[in-house]
Amino acid sequence: MRWRHGGLRGGLALVALAAAMLLPAGSGRAAGPLPIETLSEPSRACVGCHQMTSVNVYQQWGRSTHYGANVGCYECHRAQASDPDAFKHNGFTISVIVSPKDCAQCHASTVREFTESHHAKAARILGSQDNLLAEVVEGNNGFVTPAFPEGVSAAAVNGCWQCHGAEVRVLKDAAGQPTGQLDPATWPNTGIGRINPDGSEGSCSACHQRHEFSVAQARQPEECGKCHMGPDHPQIEIYNESKHGINYRANRERMNLDANKWVVGEDYFAAPTCATCHMSATRDLPVTHNVGLRIKWNNRPVHPTLAHLTDKKWGLPSAQVSGDRRRADMELVCEACHAGSFIGNFFVQYEALLTLYDQKFATPGEKLYQVATDVLRKAKGERYVAFGQKIDFTWFELWHHEGRRARHAASMQAPDYTHWHGTYELGRNFYTEFIPEIEALIADNARGPAAREAAILKELLAEVLNSPDHRWYLGAMSAAERKARDQRREQFLERYK
Repeated sequence: MRWRHGGLRGGLALVALAAAMLLPAGSGRAAGPLPIETLSEPSRACVGCHQMTSVNVYQQWGRSTHYGANVGCYECHRAQASDPDAFKHNGFTISVIVSPKDCAQCHASTVREFTESHHAKAARILGSQDNLLAEVVEGNNGFVTPAFPEGVSAAAVNGCWQCHGAEVRVLKDAAGQPTGQLDPATWPNTGIGRINPDGSEGSCSACHQRHEFSVAQARQPEECGKCHMGPDHPQIEIYNESKHGINYRANRERMNLDANKWVVGEDYFAAPTCATCHMSATRDLPVTHNVGLRIKWNNRPVHPTLAHLTDKKWGLPSAQVSGDRRRADMELVCEACHAGSFIGNFFVQYEALLTLYDQKFATPGEKLYQVATDVLRKAKGERYVAFGQKIDFTWFELWHHEGRRARHAASMQAPDYTHWHGTYELGRNFYTEFIPEIEALIADNARGPAAREAAILKELLAEVLNSPDHRWYLGAMSAAERKARDQRREQFLERYK
């Protein structure tokens, strides 16, 4: 729909579904929403210019619910002179960044849910092992900006920070006073856990893209695919492979994505999207912007961890919501389309895969890696560097890539990603990369300063490989195991002869 060029209101008729504050020019941020009967004079002034200079922004805003509620540029971008990112613009004090704290003026409960979620805490990876890779292994300090005079890694800035978020830094003048201008290493940035100049965590525009803030766009799985994709957490690829994703693409026009009330089993029936399962209302559950409240297992770490225990570690109020409660709520979502026996059996299958991964690979693999690191530390002494050895990368990818893929794929019913991109690659790399590297470490350090540590590693490796999960690798299966395998093969050949 096109607007009449030069008109403030155009021909667009939208129902006012939201409310916001109306403040006189220069009054700054205030404390609560009030209905707006007409577009404010400051916003009229903004639109009068931006309809000519920023036509795309003007058109997007004109299609938004904000427009229908007379919420304009100034209502969102106004600032107080004391705000660190405030600056003067054509007689008004504004800021570029609209933070969750700003959105909370009208969307208080939504922002509270979001800021208590894992999404808002995503920037906490900064300085972690993941970011070490981008800063040191992949990058250097060649990107020099006013806020980073000693440099920062362009790999981190353009990669990690754009999904996880970064601390947005405000430039200062010669007297040390903030200018309202933002450092180019930290802006633009819509990372979901962005640390804003006002101290708030998160970016609403990570999902609700400016300036239309379309619910239909936010409900589509592609929205989540900006970050949830790739070798370590390919949720969008997994979703696309699953029956859910297939049905969504086949019935997209029937999904009623722009409905105000969007309840699965009432407003649409063809398929769920990411939002359906993790956020949206059902007949029994309200909308939530805490995306972890229906997830029992956190599959990000080396070992599957109950999600509420991660919340407890991070000091989040949702630590009070147990893993079993979260699973029960997810089952309520499933019940909109599936029978109880289907749901129950699915969770049995999924959690069996988690047990397999942890028992066969994660637990023994972590023990072997830790002792192997002891060998390397002792052998190399002061020359030892974390993540400077081949085995560091091998082990990291075993759990961080293959292990995660298998777990995430099983949780979302994607068999090819569970097997060929998950457990197969996990097994292949465990037996053809990880174990041979362990054996080489033992042989190379049989004598010398790390001989004692190498002997401990040798004993542990023998224990692991002689366990029921791994003894096949040594050709040491029991007679009963061999007989069972032979019988299964004979049954297969008989069936398909």
